[in-house]
Amino acid sequence: MRPLTEQETQTVFKKLASYTGASLKNLIAPLDDSPNADRHVFRLSQGRVYYVRLSLANIATSVARDKLLSLGICLGRFTKTGKFRLHITALPILAEHARHKIWIRPNGVMPFLYGSNVVKAHVGRTGEDCPEHQGVVVCTMDDVPLGFGITARSTAEARRLDPTGIVCFRQADCGEYLRDEDALFSTG
Repeated sequence: MRPLTEQETQTVFKKLASYTGASLKNLIAPLDDSPNADRHVFRLSQGRVYYVRLSLANIATSVARDKLLSLGICLGRFTKTGKFRLHITALPILAEHARHKIWIRPNGVMPFLYGSNVVKAHVGRTGEDCPEHQGVVVCTMDDVPLGFGITARSTAEARRLDPTGIVCFRQADCGEYLRDEDALFSTG
């Protein structure tokens, strides 16, 4: 595991900022105000970016690189072209710090978990003033995070859509744990 380079850090932060906004600073802030406070850091291993406490990352340096499979929360991975793709495993972090959310009705939960985009008929409510092409966390009406995506329309435009119009393009959902279980945590 190694720290991210400046270019990698900018790429990861740009992707995370589309979901978290200004609360991105809270991801790397110290956990408390004590002088020896622990904080979270980003580490790269085999193309995957992990979000882990600094003290745990320092201990992990004693493990051989080929023996260390995972550490902390896997946020995503870098593609061969250098782009960063978020994994569903980043959902707890995104849900906690999300700037915009979409809540879907019970009749829209299963289609979303099977990999479909969110249509207007399934939207229970949305956050106010959400612009087009903004990262959002998709939740049930009970505020349970199911996945995340990118808005297809702004909030004002989405209200005028017909019931089959797409409101949010799915990026990842909890159903991936079952659909992609063979490839989700593979090292290849």
